Amino acid sequence: MRITVEVWRQPGPAERGRFELHEMDDAAPEMSLLELLDHLNEHLTESGSAPIAFDSDCREGICGACGITVDDRPHGPRANTPTCRQHLRSFRDGARIRLEPLRSGAFPVVRDLVVDRSALDRVLEAGAYVSVNAGTAPDADALPVSHQSAEEALDYAACIGCGACVAACPNGAAHLFAGSKLTHLSLLAQGAVERGRRGRAMTDALEADFGPCSTYGECAAVCPAEIPLTAIAAVNKESMRFSLRRKQS
Repeated sequence: MRITVEVWRQPGPAERGRFELHEMDDAAPEMSLLELLDHLNEHLTESGSAPIAFDSDCREGICGACGITVDDRPHGPRANTPTCRQHLRSFRDGARIRLEPLRSGAFPVVRDLVVDRSALDRVLEAGAYVSVNAGTAPDADALPVSHQSAEEALDYAACIGCGACVAACPNGAAHLFAGSKLTHLSLLAQGAVERGRRGRAMTDALEADFGPCSTYGECAAVCPAEIPLTAIAAVNKESMRFSLRRKQS
């Protein structure tokens, strides 16, 4: 299989980047995009050139580290599929594939295809934690959770924090990401202690680094965990809940 790879090269955050063209005639349809980059790096290393820097870890669609932009779409052509599970069989023989970092002002480029997604971590640090009593483990049924609530919480907890929703959004919003965390924790009794403060703290952190949500919906189309667009409602809901309860107290 013959593939032309147009890949972004950028030595560092303060350096100017550029696209670099590579012709490959030994690719295979069953290769994932990460395996294609591995194969390309082997050729670059053998020729004495610097390999392309990119992130990856589990390569099973779990960790979220592998996200890049493929032909102007976060992760690649297949909807709701992470980069590591995108394969060359989705492209025709002789195709030209453009690979670049996730594009967002909140994600500065570190090198080549690697971006700094610390802005997402700051949203989590602001309130995505729960209080637990130290000491012996509580009884399993000490905090009962209905089956329906548990299943719904798990659905929203599936977010892998890849950042594709931010890169897909015209405004660079991260409301799908933050909303999934807020919804997940609001459904569980363990998160009740911080619920009020969490809504305001995470929303403030969200607004500090990311743009406003205009409900375009591109975020849900690229999310590997298929977090529903309804998650974004939790951002305003939880923040407003904090404000109203504060006025009543």
